[in-house]
Amino acid sequence: MVRRQFLSTSAASIAAPYFARAAGKPKRVGLIGSGWYGKSDLLRLIQVEPVDVVSLCDVDSQMLSRAAEIVASRQVSKKQPRMFKDYREMLKEKDLDLCLIATPDHWHALAAIEAMKAGADLYLQKPISVDVREGQAILAAARKYKRVVQVGTQRRSTPHLIEARDRFIREGKLGKIAYVEVYCYYQMRSRDASAPVEPPAHLDYEMWTGPAPMRPYLKTMHPRSWRAFMEYGNGIMGDMCIHMYDMVRWMLELGWPARVSSEGGILVDKASNSNISDTQTATFDHPEVKVVWTHRTWGQPPDPKYPWGATFYGDKGMLKASVMGYDFIPARGEAVHKDVTYEFEQYPEDRTEQDLERHVAPAIRGHMRDLLACHESRNKPVADIEQGHISTASCILANLSMKLGRTLAWDAAKGEVMNDPEANRLLARPYRKPWVHPDPARV
Repeated sequence: MVRRQFLSTSAASIAAPYFARAAGKPKRVGLIGSGWYGKSDLLRLIQVEPVDVVSLCDVDSQMLSRAAEIVASRQVSKKQPRMFKDYREMLKEKDLDLCLIATPDHWHALAAIEAMKAGADLYLQKPISVDVREGQAILAAARKYKRVVQVGTQRRSTPHLIEARDRFIREGKLGKIAYVEVYCYYQMRSRDASAPVEPPAHLDYEMWTGPAPMRPYLKTMHPRSWRAFMEYGNGIMGDMCIHMYDMVRWMLELGWPARVSSEGGILVDKASNSNISDTQTATFDHPEVKVVWTHRTWGQPPDPKYPWGATFYGDKGMLKASVMGYDFIPARGEAVHKDVTYEFEQYPEDRTEQDLERHVAPAIRGHMRDLLACHESRNKPVADIEQGHISTASCILANLSMKLGRTLAWDAAKGEVMNDPEANRLLARPYRKPWVHPDPARV
């Protein structure tokens, strides 16, 4: 009798939190930007929490309707979300607990600030902004409106990278780390050289362009290949470097770099429409360690096993880390290798979901769980907006350094480049009218 009572009481205590959550209303969620990574992020959120996705927004009507069908099939309620073309109309409802933003980069700032004003916590894709002043404004808005903002730098939630940090860096097995190489050798730059065409009827190209400069439409711009144009992002620095540089800062607990320098350009592929660099190096100078980035969109990677990753050099060993695994190579002793862990048994839909980066799915789920926990506790998430701003702005400063042809010394307290008025004028890009650039002092 006592044993049965104990088991009954124990089971009730374990189940209580679940039933308490089930009895409450699910979190209301909206998505702005329903393309590739917008759907990847949202569907991972649905996997870890029975949320109610009530709104989707996109300027591409075909992409929007497809996303609505997928979401309806995957969420518990089977309800189809409301669909909006203009994020401002969606946010007027002021009914979201969480808002995911996965637009092209040039739209992040305006959408993020308005979503926070409307009362939502955010999952904001990286890079958080296309210029430094936008990032400062997003950070200011997050603090002013007391919002939780998780940035999509999900290396911080990648299981094997957390293990590598804890097992080798925090335990001191690399010894003194003074130099880190970060790199990307993917041939991911668009090589299209075709003439402009009319935008497709299902895309509102005027709204898609928004605050960016208006340029003739190219068939490679949408979807995804907008990353090949500086008007909408920050090239491979803003797309790929930010992930690995942010990972290094997280693993080594680094803040702002004191100086940033960069050089490179379009050295090989001069015929395509793309205007991002095909070759670039950048140095992020921290007091105790230098972090050096390299990307090439041509030729072969030095190590085919690590075409995108980071190599930490310590006086006791070396650690190579990527999205696909890690290798610890000590100066003396046995090397350790670890592959990425998939979660197909727990989440079988990962096997068949179109366009999903399957090796990244566990990291996104971890990122979403952390966001949900912080939504409840009001604590800062693992990829808090301030960390996202530091990593984003540092990559932008690298591009500015390459453009200006000189090293930039950064004053983190003032949020400006030291003794360089020309560089400081470039911290904010001009906005196309009628859109107005956000002001960090007036969000």
